[in-house]
Amino acid sequence: MNDVFNAIILGIVQGLTEFLPVSSSGHLELAKYILGDKSMPQDSLLMTVVLHFGTAMATVYVFRKEILEIIQKFFTKGESEEKSFVYKIVLSMIPAAIVGLFFEKELEQLFTQNIMLVCAMLIITGILLFIADRATVTGNNVTYLNLLKVGIAQAIDITPGISRSSATISTSVLLGIDRTKAARFSF
Repeated sequence: MNDVFNAIILGIVQGLTEFLPVSSSGHLELAKYILGDKSMPQDSLLMTVVLHFGTAMATVYVFRKEILEIIQKFFTKGESEEKSFVYKIVLSMIPAAIVGLFFEKELEQLFTQNIMLVCAMLIITGILLFIADRATVTGNNVTYLNLLKVGIAQAIDITPGISRSSATISTSVLLGIDRTKAARFSF
């Protein structure tokens, strides 16, 4: 029964933090620590992945019309803004995929309730948001090179405590990309 209660609490934490510019995985690690979770790193990471999968499915449901529109336009003949957008999304995911594939064991160790690491990364997320909030927007285009840089920031975000949306939006804004375009790309 305790496991079910903990899973419900962790699901609530994930749901409340996923769409905020805070690290849902960092907050999950803090919640696991507070709840006294003693699971193995693989089990802890699995729980985090399952919770993130659930919110990913909720995100797909909420943005289903926009996603279907992008997919439909992607498969039309000729070049389109949506095709370029999809290519850029895929490019930005490559660094995180490489980190996930080649550093799986090291990543598991990050999900061992290392509270000092999580707190340090939450502070870094706050500093990044603070700096990005004061950045001058130049209206730069969302280029492939800029999105590769955003992808590198996204790869770093795998660390619990670094927010994916904060990392991608802040990096985009620091590169001079419009906040609205940065937010659309991030989500």
